[in-house]
Amino acid sequence: MSLKGKKVGFGITGSHCTYEEVVPQIQKLVDDGADVYPVVTFTVKSTTTRFGVGEDWIEKIEEITGRKTVDSIVGAEPFGPKVQLDCMVIAPLTGNSMSKFANAQTDSPVLMAAKATLRNGKPVVLGISTNDALGLNGTNLMRLMSTKNIYFIPFGQDDPVKKPNSLVARMESLLETVKASIEGKQLQPVLVEKYRDLQ
Repeated sequence: MSLKGKKVGFGITGSHCTYEEVVPQIQKLVDDGADVYPVVTFTVKSTTTRFGVGEDWIEKIEEITGRKTVDSIVGAEPFGPKVQLDCMVIAPLTGNSMSKFANAQTDSPVLMAAKATLRNGKPVVLGISTNDALGLNGTNLMRLMSTKNIYFIPFGQDDPVKKPNSLVARMESLLETVKASIEGKQLQPVLVEKYRDLQ
């Protein structure tokens, strides 16, 4: 299927080391015909790290999508009643935001857009990137995995030896996951090796 004419929200949270993998996936959505609405948390916009300046990442995303980034809860609220998305993506999804989402907290534009999408009975696709998915956040991961209309980009351990509790989505599977979610399907397998060439 093609995403031509589909409205896709794209939420980005503060896993700064993952942006390099995620931004090209936004381009793939656009290339496939999706009308992409970027949404960011306050952290994404205001933080400078060794992985780049927040404002520079925002500029790249706006250039790809041709849309201004939604960066406030008030700005994200219309995704419920007015601008009804066909799918909402959150990638990367940090452990912090995952915990809040699983426990129905709405303290960022990204989570507001995601909850508005669920309210409309539409799919939310999650691309996790967290160091404690197999630790304290494990219960939140399982809660979201068993929730209707929530789908996951296939994920795996990115460094089983040094970070045994860490899970990261295979971001290059984002487009496939979005298409499957719109058809009401979870792309399988959902538990994978993080890197395809991992021996």
